[in-house]
Amino acid sequence: MGLEQRPVSTLHERASFDVADFEVPTGREEEWRFTPLRRLRGLHNGTAEAHGKVIAEAVAAAGATVETVGREDPRLGRSFVPADRVSAQAWASFAQATIVTVPKETELTEPVVLRLRGEDASAASFGHTAVVLEPFARATVVLEHRGAATYADNVEFVVGDGASLSVIGLQDWDDDTVHVSYQHARLGRDARFVSHNVTLGGDLVRISPSVVYDGPGGDAELYGVYFADGGQHLEHRLFVDHDRPRCRSRVDYRGALQDADAHAVWIGDVVIRAEAEGTDTYELNRNLVLTDGTRVDSVPNLEILTGEVVGAGHASASGRLDDEHLFYLQARGITADEARRMVVRGFLGQLVERIEVPEVRAKVEEAIEAELDR
Repeated sequence: MGLEQRPVSTLHERASFDVADFEVPTGREEEWRFTPLRRLRGLHNGTAEAHGKVIAEAVAAAGATVETVGREDPRLGRSFVPADRVSAQAWASFAQATIVTVPKETELTEPVVLRLRGEDASAASFGHTAVVLEPFARATVVLEHRGAATYADNVEFVVGDGASLSVIGLQDWDDDTVHVSYQHARLGRDARFVSHNVTLGGDLVRISPSVVYDGPGGDAELYGVYFADGGQHLEHRLFVDHDRPRCRSRVDYRGALQDADAHAVWIGDVVIRAEAEGTDTYELNRNLVLTDGTRVDSVPNLEILTGEVVGAGHASASGRLDDEHLFYLQARGITADEARRMVVRGFLGQLVERIEVPEVRAKVEEAIEAELDR
C-alpha cells in the first residue's frame, strides 16, 4: 500500500493489511487483555455474519468534497497499515467508503458532518472513512455514531503540510451496540491535528486513535470524554509515534463511571524514536468513580529512544468524589444530588468546553446530564 510495514513499537509489533498475518486473539495478549472478547460478537475471529447495515449520511460544508467510493479507490489505505486483526478485518470487509477532501489553502467556515446510523446489531458491518486535507487547508469534521450495530471500521485523517484539522467523534450508540474503531492520523510538516472523542453509548465500544508524523513541526492534541454506566465497557487505546524531529503531542482523557460492572479502559502509548529529537509530549488520564462496583484500568506508557527531548511525561489518576468538595457545596445550601452533579460537570466540562462546534457541545452537555439523571 505504499507504506513501510515496520514494527512501530514493542507494544505494536505487527502491521499488515492481511488478516491471516494476525492470530485470533485469546485475551492473553497485551493489546487484548482488557477487552471482553466474548462480547465482540465475532469481530475478532472472523465468525461475525457480515450482513449488517450502517448508513452514512454527509452534510458537506461549502468548499469540501464528499464522495462515496468503492474499495478499489487508490486514495484509500495510503496513510496507515492495520496493527491488529480487527482493523485488518475491517479493511478487508468494507464495500464502500466515504472520502472527504478539502482542497489546498481552503478554509471551511462550517463543519463537515458525517452521520453514521446502525440499523441492526444482530449482524456485523464494516466501514471505512478517509478525510484528506491538502496543504494549508483548515477544516472541522464531526463524526456522529447512533443507532444499533455490530460495527468495525478504519478512519484515515491525512493532514497536509501546514494544514489544520479538528475532528469531533461522538459515540452515542444504543445500548446493544458493539463498535471497534481505528482512527489513523498522519500529519505533514507543521500540520496541526485536534481530536475530541466523546463516548457515551453502546454495550462495548473500543476506540483506538493513533498519530504519526510525516515531517517536523507536527502538533497533535487528543482529548476524550467518556461516561460508563452499569455493564458498559468503554475502552480507548491511544498511540502516538514520534519519528520526526520537533513535533508535539498532548493527550487528555477523562471519564466518569457509575453502577455495577461499568468498566473503563484507557491505554496511552507514546514512542519517541532516536531520530525524533526535540519532541515535546505529555499524556494524562483521569477517572471519577461515582458508585461502588465499577472498574477502571488506566495504563500510560512511554518508550523513549533519545535523550534529546523537550519534555516527555504522563500521569494517571482514578478516585471517588471528594467529600470535602461535596461538604463545601452542601454547606452553602446546595443539595447532595446537585453538589454531585456540579462536581462531575466541572470535571468533564473542562474538556467539553474545548469542543468548537456549539451544536455538538450542547449535545454532549445534554447527554452528560442524561447520564447523571440515571
